[in-house]
Amino acid sequence: MSTTETERTVERPTAGNGFSVDVWITLKRWLRKTVRNSAVVFETLITPVIFLLLFTQVFGQIAGGPIRELYGANVTYVTFLTPAIVILSAMGVGIHSGMGWLGDMESGMFEKILVSPTHRGAMFLGKSLADVIQIVVETGVVLVIGYTILWLDSGGSVSTFIQTGIGGMLGVFAIVIVFSLWFTAYSNVVALVTKDVTSTAIWVYLVQYPLLFASSAFVPVNDLPKWMQIVATVNPVTYGVDAVRALMLGQNVLAVIDVTAFSSIWNTIVPAVVVLGVCDLVLGGMAVVLLGRVASSRVG
Repeated sequence: MSTTETERTVERPTAGNGFSVDVWITLKRWLRKTVRNSAVVFETLITPVIFLLLFTQVFGQIAGGPIRELYGANVTYVTFLTPAIVILSAMGVGIHSGMGWLGDMESGMFEKILVSPTHRGAMFLGKSLADVIQIVVETGVVLVIGYTILWLDSGGSVSTFIQTGIGGMLGVFAIVIVFSLWFTAYSNVVALVTKDVTSTAIWVYLVQYPLLFASSAFVPVNDLPKWMQIVATVNPVTYGVDAVRALMLGQNVLAVIDVTAFSSIWNTIVPAVVVLGVCDLVLGGMAVVLLGRVASSRVG
């Protein structure tokens, strides 16, 4: 049996399969496609790595002093910037998520799956979980590279890089997952609406980089122009970056809103998770609804 025939057999569940089985089948299929498409994996990782290397080497000397004055003597521009690059890496995976549906539509695989009894929500969830696994792996790579740069520059220890220890590192992965879901869903929504690879790429990139630069990603929010500070207040990227940064620096770094109901880093993490969770629910719901509509129109 050929590889294509095997994939089709695995992807077409029997009528007795439940939701969890449909999710598992979809997850395995998309993971297999990701492994086979190494060029996409390389592309989604190389851009964040280049940003990390270039920004730390070009702006490290200039920004290092103000960063230490603001956050403390143990904080370097590398530790300040790494959370932003982690989020950028997650967004890179999200960009290609929506394009995956378009690839299936062009190849005819989308219609083959639709005529099977696969649950529409399982189609979305299984694909999202495959994206999450890729994001977790790439987050780990970015953290390793970030620490390597810190060690080469100053000989800093791991505890200096992530000041909240093992728990903080695990928290970083959790925050990145929560953050990635809304952007992945947004990419899927755009793809299902436009049904065109070029249009999807344009609309996703038009959102990605403006949101990155109009946030706390590369400089403290208070150093941005006033209008960008307003944008940063409602920008999900700000909350994702600040939540990761709070875990890495071990301190409250949220500047767009003043939260004092909790203690220390939780004044950043709790509101960030709430904001990102709302974005996940809204955009995830939209993606599932649109997937159902597209499926109905194609089956009909």
